[in-house]
Amino acid sequence: MTSQTVTTTGRQDDEAQIRRVLDGIVDGLRAKDLDALRRLYADDVVSFDVEPPLQHVGVDAKLANWARVFAVFAEVGYEFRDLALAVDGSVAFGHAFGRLSGTLQDGSVTSGMWVRATFGLRRVGGTWLIAHDQVSVPLDLRSGRGLTDLEP
Repeated sequence: MTSQTVTTTGRQDDEAQIRRVLDGIVDGLRAKDLDALRRLYADDVVSFDVEPPLQHVGVDAKLANWARVFAVFAEVGYEFRDLALAVDGSVAFGHAFGRLSGTLQDGSVTSGMWVRATFGLRRVGGTWLIAHDQVSVPLDLRSGRGLTDLEP
């Protein structure tokens, strides 16, 4: 086996592990399981989410965002599309489109909106953890409003 084969196989294994971490977001949200979500993030995660403030620092702040989602939704759906990853050693980044949807507490159903999601991950003790995430929507410069009706 050549060193190129070993490197490629290692990168493929890392990519598969990272995809499982990101799938864990989907599973954790659908189950409304904050403990499962906690295991996916680094303790010092920095999150640039769509809701204020500009940044949420630490896993507790990130989980508080998800807890607010659970308070609004009776049933949560989440999906990723077009996930692309780049892995190099103990760091990785990825980007995708994501959509939060489901049934609200009042019983109404929402198909949600598509957002742009970016992830920075690092390997800690052999485990890939999300160290940074950013969620955004395109902005209409004239009106200053987010464009929430776009689809991938």
